[in-house]
Amino acid sequence: MTSPSPSFADALLAELAREPDGVSLPRLCKRLDVRMSVLLRELAWLGDDSIGGESGPGWVRVERRGELDIAVLTDRGRNHAP
Repeated sequence: MTSPSPSFADALLAELAREPDGVSLPRLCKRLDVRMSVLLRELAWLGDDSIGGESGPGWVRVERRGELDIAVLTDRGRNHAP
């Protein structure tokens, strides 16, 4: 498994930094012009999930609000966002 592209991670973090209340996953896909599978993979890398035995940095989390999944930048992610 390889780590995500730094430029895509930065773009994602920058989008989330502009939205303190979070952004729905479909809206993020449109803004970043990526497929949902690509976005979910990136969120997994940047979240706190364990991938390949290593925990992620915990910069983002996905919350369920009603019927929407919302990506939110964590406090740790705000310190790292471009």
